[in-house]
Amino acid sequence: MKKILTILMVLSVSFVFAQKKIYNIGILLDNRTEEVNPLLKTMQDQIIAVVGEDATVSFSESNILVNNYNLKKAEEDYNKLINNDTDIILAFGIINNEIVSKQTVYKKPTILFGAVNRDFSTIDFTKVTSGINNFTYLVESESYQEDFIKFKELTNYKKLGILIENHIIDLLPIKETFDKEFEDIDADYKLIPFETVSDITSNLEGVDAVYLASGFFLKDSEVDLLAQTFISKQLPSFTNNSIKQVKLGIMATNQPEDNFDQFIRRVALSIEGFINGELLSNMPVFIDYSSRLTMNFNTAELVGVPIKYSLINDTDFVGDFKNAISEKQYNLLEVINTVLNQNLSLQSVQKDVVLSEQDVKLAKSNYLPNVTASANGTYTDPNLAEISSGQNPEFQTAGNITLQQTVFSEAANANISIQKSLQKAQQESFNIEQLNTIFNASNAYFNVLILKANLQIQARNLDLTKRNLQIAEQNFKAGESGKSDLLRFRSQMAQNTQSLVEAINQFEQSLVVINQLLNNPINREISIEDVDLTSELLKRYNYDNFIEMLDDPTLREPFIEFLIQESKVNAPELKALGYNLEATNRNIKLNGSGRFLPTVALQGQYNRVFDRSGVGSTAPAGSSFLDSNYNIGLNVSIPILNSNQTNINRQTALIQKDQLNINKENTELNIAVNIRNIVLDVINQISNIELSKVSEETANEALELTQASYSNGAVNIVQLIDAQNNYLNAQIARVSAVYNYMINALQLERYLGYYFLLNSEADNANFNQRFIEFLNNRN
Repeated sequence: MKKILTILMVLSVSFVFAQKKIYNIGILLDNRTEEVNPLLKTMQDQIIAVVGEDATVSFSESNILVNNYNLKKAEEDYNKLINNDTDIILAFGIINNEIVSKQTVYKKPTILFGAVNRDFSTIDFTKVTSGINNFTYLVESESYQEDFIKFKELTNYKKLGILIENHIIDLLPIKETFDKEFEDIDADYKLIPFETVSDITSNLEGVDAVYLASGFFLKDSEVDLLAQTFISKQLPSFTNNSIKQVKLGIMATNQPEDNFDQFIRRVALSIEGFINGELLSNMPVFIDYSSRLTMNFNTAELVGVPIKYSLINDTDFVGDFKNAISEKQYNLLEVINTVLNQNLSLQSVQKDVVLSEQDVKLAKSNYLPNVTASANGTYTDPNLAEISSGQNPEFQTAGNITLQQTVFSEAANANISIQKSLQKAQQESFNIEQLNTIFNASNAYFNVLILKANLQIQARNLDLTKRNLQIAEQNFKAGESGKSDLLRFRSQMAQNTQSLVEAINQFEQSLVVINQLLNNPINREISIEDVDLTSELLKRYNYDNFIEMLDDPTLREPFIEFLIQESKVNAPELKALGYNLEATNRNIKLNGSGRFLPTVALQGQYNRVFDRSGVGSTAPAGSSFLDSNYNIGLNVSIPILNSNQTNINRQTALIQKDQLNINKENTELNIAVNIRNIVLDVINQISNIELSKVSEETANEALELTQASYSNGAVNIVQLIDAQNNYLNAQIARVSAVYNYMINALQLERYLGYYFLLNSEADNANFNQRFIEFLNNRN
C-alpha cells in the first residue's frame, strides 16, 4: 500500500511540474553598455524570484535586442519578438516607445517603460490603468521642471547648460517644452546636444551650471571625465539619472536611491500578475517616487556651492567629507615641524631666551671700560677774573676724557654667573614650551581626525534614521504600527540633523585651531592626512613595539621605572630648576664669603683747556698756564656695613634655595605620577582598540536584527532607536580609539621629554638599548 501511495505522489508531482508553463521574455533596449548588464541581470533575477513556482521564466540572449537609437532597427526588433516564441515583451527607451506606443493592437503582452520624462508625455495622468488589451506601461513621477527649480534653489544659476542626447532632440519637442518651463524661472538655458563626451566638454562656454537631462547609458569612465571637467571649470552639475553618477562626481540629483529597485519590483509584479491571470490593461501604471536631493559633498565644495543647512533634513550626502578645496594637505610631521618654525606663541617665548642672552651680555659689560668725554665753556665775573691770577679767566673753554675700568668685582662676577644660569633656565623654559606646543599641535591634529570621523558617522547615522523612518512609514501603511512611530522618527531625524550640523561646525573649528597653531591665515583651506596604527609613519618609529612592551605585564613595571628614570634625565622642568638653583647658590656665596672680597677699579682722566680770553686770561709775570694734565687712580673698596642688606639678601637666597629644592622634589614626584598614570591610560586605549571593534560589529549586527524585527512588528520603536544609538556610539568609540591611543602615547612622550617622531632611528635605537641595559641591570 505504501509503495502505491509513493508512486501516486511521484506521478502527482511530475504532473504538476509538467503543467508548469514556460514564459519566454523578450527585451527591447535602445542601448546596452557594460553598466547596463548588471542592472539587466538584477531585473531578471527579481522577476524569477517574484514569479517563483507559478511558472518558469526564461530569458534568451537572442531575445534581448538593441536598436542603438535607430527607429528602423527598433521596428524590426519589435516585429521579430512578435513573430518568434516570445511570450511577454518588455520595451525600454524613447526609441522603442516610438514604435511600441503607436501600435493599435498588441498581439503579445507588452510592458513599456522608460519612454520619456513626464514633461513630454502625452499620457493622461488621471488614468490609473492603460485600458488597452495586452498592454501596460509604467510612468515615473520624475520631472525636468522640478529638477530645474531645485537646482536653481541650490546654485541660483543664470544660464543653465542642458545636456541631452541628439536622438532625443530629434524625437521630442525639447525646445518648446523648456522654453515654457523657463518662463517661471529667473534664468536662461542653452541646449547642448551630444553623442560623445567630447561634444559636451567642447561646448560649455557661456553657462554657469550644467544639467544632465539624459545619459543613462554613459559609462562610468565617461561620467567621471564629465564630473572632473565640470569641477575644473567651476560648474555646478545636476543629473536626471541615478545616484551612482553623483557618487562618480556629479554634484547632485533629485532621484531617490531606491527608484531602480521600485522600478524592477513593479516590472516583476506586473509579469507575476499577468502569469496569474491578471489583465495588463487593469494594472496600475504610475510609479510615485519620493524625490530626494542627494549631493556630493566634495564636488559641492570644489565648485563653491555652499551646503545650505535648511536643506540638510531633506538631503542625502555622498563623499568622504574631506576638505576637497584644500590648498595644502598636512601630515603629522609637517604640522609639528611647521609649528616649531612658525607658531607665534613659541616665537614669543623664543624672544625671552634672546632677552636673557642680552642680560648675560649686560652683566659681562661691567668689565668693559667706561670712557666719558665732556666739554664746557664758562663765563666768570670780570671782577673775580681780574683777581684770580689767571685761574678763572673771564672766558674759558675746556674738556676732559675720563676712563673707568673695573678690574675685579665679586658682585660683577656673581651677576655674570647668575645671568648665565638664568639664561640656561630660560632656554629650558623654552624647551618646556616647545614640548607643550608639539603635544598641543599633535592633539589638535588628532582632534581634527576624530571630528572628521564623527562628521562621517553622524552623516551615516542620519541616513540610517531616514531608512528607519521609511520602515516606519511602511509599517504605518500596513497597519503594523501607529502614527506615533512616524512622529518619533521625524523627531529623531531632526535631532540627528542638528547633530550633523554641529559636527560640521566642530570639524571646521578644529581646522581653525590648526591654522592658528601653524600661523596660517585663519580661513586658509587645509586638510589633514589620516593616521592609523598601520601607517608607514608609525611603523617607521616602532610604535608597535611600544604597544607590545606596555601590553606585556612582565615588562610593564620595569618599563615604567625606566621611563621615569629617562623622564628625570630629559625633563626641562628639572633642568630649569637646576639652573635656578645654580643662580641661587651663587647669590648665597656672593652675600656670604664673597662680600669680603674687595672691588678693584682703575680710573684715569685727561684734562685740556682749549681757550682763555677776556679779563684774567693772561698768566701773571714769571708764570704760565698748564693747558693739559692727567691723573690715574686705583680704587679698592670693601663693604663693611650696608644697613644689614647683605645678610637679608643671603637669608632671602637661602629661602629661595629651599623653595627650589621643594619644587624639584615635587616635580620629580609629578613626573613619576604622570608617567604611571599615562601608561595606564595608554594600556586602556590599547585594550579599547580591540574591544571597540568587537563592540561595533556586535552593535551593527544587533541593529540589523532589530531593524528586521521592527519591520515585521516584532519589536517596538524604542528598541530600534536604542539599537541605532548603540551602533552610533560604538562607531564613534571605535574610530576614536586609535586616535585617543596616539594622543595618550604622545602625551607620554611629552612627559618623557622625548618625541620618537622627531628623533632619528639611531637615537630611537639607543633609547631601546638603554632600556635593555636597564632591564639587565635591574635583574
